[in-house]
Amino acid sequence: MNPQAPLRVLVVDDEAPARRKVLRLLREDSAVEITGEADSGEAAIAAIKKHRPDLVFLDVQMPGMDGFGMIQSLSAAKIPLPRVVFITAHDRFALRAFEVHALDYLLKPVSEERFREALRRARELHERSADGFTSRLGAMLEQLQREKSLPDRLLVQEDSRAIFVAVKEITWVEADRNYVLLHCGKKTHTLRSTLDALQNTLDPRLFVRINRGTLVRLDAIREMLPWFHGEYKVMLQDNTELRWSRRYVSQRPELLKFP
Repeated sequence: MNPQAPLRVLVVDDEAPARRKVLRLLREDSAVEITGEADSGEAAIAAIKKHRPDLVFLDVQMPGMDGFGMIQSLSAAKIPLPRVVFITAHDRFALRAFEVHALDYLLKPVSEERFREALRRARELHERSADGFTSRLGAMLEQLQREKSLPDRLLVQEDSRAIFVAVKEITWVEADRNYVLLHCGKKTHTLRSTLDALQNTLDPRLFVRINRGTLVRLDAIREMLPWFHGEYKVMLQDNTELRWSRRYVSQRPELLKFP
């Protein structure tokens, strides 16, 4: 690529004031060529097909086809993907995925300093060789799909009735042969499942496996006391005492890092 060629940019946001702000900031940069703007995922797909921009500033939350749906549609149609800087207001799942996989992301309301930083980074990557963006984007979409499918309640059979148990009410989970015991404050529910299977359906940001037979909700932990051979004694808010084995400590080392 000719390093003097302008960076061709498309702006996608269903909110006109937000588009105007991004367009104004782009016009302040003489090395940018604005190829157009779009107010929906469908309009963005058409603009990308027509103009083939190098970069898209893409709002995540839009009515109808959102930003992720737009990217999935382009991928399904085998249309080359431009690099993308995502713009989001509050999508908690997206933030985690962006931090791992995305070129960059901006939080609304977008600050001018942060915008210029994102634009600078996008230009630097554009002027280099391929940076694996498409594969990273695919990984991000897979992660988002997986995390958004995490349940917020579990269906439990009790005698002749079935009830829903909110995941947020579970403080810890105990394996009991072919069942697991869901400890929810003063109540305990029995669910036919293995601990491994249940662990795979719960959000790893909220729950941690601390030994072969126990899962614990992180915010239910009151304190941890160093124990023998790299293990910890875990004290819950309700005074339940559990043990975090060295094997399982090694599986989540990021949780024990001090800031």
